[in-house]
Amino acid sequence: MKKLIFALIAGVTAMTAAQAQSPAPYIGLGVASSDHSFKIGGSEFDGDGYKPSLKVFGGLDITPMWGVEAGYTDLRKAEFSYKIGNDRFTGSTDGKRAYVAGKATMPVNEMFSVYGKLGVGYSKVDSTPSNRNFKESDTGVYAGVGAQYNINKQVALTLEYERYGKSKDFGAKADAITVGARYSF
Repeated sequence: MKKLIFALIAGVTAMTAAQAQSPAPYIGLGVASSDHSFKIGGSEFDGDGYKPSLKVFGGLDITPMWGVEAGYTDLRKAEFSYKIGNDRFTGSTDGKRAYVAGKATMPVNEMFSVYGKLGVGYSKVDSTPSNRNFKESDTGVYAGVGAQYNINKQVALTLEYERYGKSKDFGAKADAITVGARYSF
């Protein structure tokens, strides 16, 4: 019972402190690019390489230094073909990604800041080669580092490197480079 009371007091204190800082919510759009190359031992692959995908994200800057963010990326359909021996196969992959992360921001000056994100990411890939269907999903560590340029108090441009869990054999690789814009309320 003492632990529950302590947890309630700590939670109320944290919420009160966060409200005193006047949290700033934001939303954003980005273009994420991941490598859609495929590799299987003993085969020759030809894939789409890097493809841009739409990313939607939003968050809350609880303080100027600390915040939380969530995002979703719809990975575009990627075509591939491969050859094993004398047999040639074709197929495609489609997928999505999502994450929830804590975010630490360090201002460099009034217009520019750098940040890091750490949280949980989810990736799902559906592959439809001509000889079988393959589905893979992964929940793991999500991490990102980036930079933000503030155009004004509401609008900012971002550039970041993101990593969604483990490396994948099919579909978009776990690494992504994202260029985005965000609007703060």
